[in-house]
Amino acid sequence: MKRRKFLILGSALGLSPYIQAKEISDFEKTFKKVELTLSAVQEHMFPEGSSMPSAKSMRATQFLLETMMHKSFDRDIKAFVLDGAKELEDREEGRFSAMTEKEKEKALRAYEETHYGSSWLSRIMTLTMEGLLSDPIYGSNIKEAGWQALSSYGGFPRPKTRYIEL
Repeated sequence: MKRRKFLILGSALGLSPYIQAKEISDFEKTFKKVELTLSAVQEHMFPEGSSMPSAKSMRATQFLLETMMHKSFDRDIKAFVLDGAKELEDREEGRFSAMTEKEKEKALRAYEETHYGSSWLSRIMTLTMEGLLSDPIYGSNIKEAGWQALSSYGGFPRPKTRYIEL
């Protein structure tokens, strides 16, 4: 190796820790594998045109990802959410998100009949509602639509910063 190439390579390697390249975590990779399923379940629970804002319009799946990425989020719940979505996909041979509304309803009702599925669906409902009713600063409840649907308002004092910076 010539001296010039050596110096250039050495400089690049020496600076590499200071370059802020965002590395995708194992959690994010796993989440991305089941994201369509999670989104389909949330959108089925909170569809367009109901009295509550839809999961899609409130960015419920993005809220779920950001919430679960926070360092204080329980690891067991994280694993439960991801494993439950994977199990649902496996039960439906990888086609849950492509099903019709009637097929999704039937599949979710069958999954609900299992102890694991019932608990998982309850958790997804809770986490989705948390997004729909949280302060808009956290990325969901756009224009306070969740609060307006319930003729309610958020708590006071309102947060000034997000709990997670992206």
